[in-house]
Amino acid sequence: MWVSTKSQYGLRALVEIGLRAPEAVPLKDVAEAQGISQHYLEQIAAQLRRAGFIRSVRGAKGGYKLGKPPEKLTALEVVEALEGSLAPVTCLDDPESCYHTGHCSTEALWKRVDFAMRGVLGSTSLKDLIEQRRIIEARKLVQIEPAERPA
Repeated sequence: MWVSTKSQYGLRALVEIGLRAPEAVPLKDVAEAQGISQHYLEQIAAQLRRAGFIRSVRGAKGGYKLGKPPEKLTALEVVEALEGSLAPVTCLDDPESCYHTGHCSTEALWKRVDFAMRGVLGSTSLKDLIEQRRIIEARKLVQIEPAERPA
């Protein structure tokens, strides 16, 4: 099972946009903050926009805003929109593709893998990821250096 950089970057871009809400965020700023090629991010943003996850705002203070509340958007929705099917094997999506379907010793394993992956991604909202990012950023700010001991 492999999640491409497209999904990784897409989720990171959504987190960045969500962090800066309610302002619109220029894609250039997202790319810079996340260390992602702006050209590649533009391609990803087009897919995210088509899926309704972001919307563009025109004008001097334009950029992108979330298209739906972060608590109503799951990592599963984003990854499926960017990747397509997450099924670890073709026969889970298309039982007709394999003549072993229904009497395969590994079928139950692949169903469990699929169920687990969908469960984790489906139970993780964009809001969760934004909150996690805030915690990480707060830890960076609060790093305390050990006090010097008197000589």
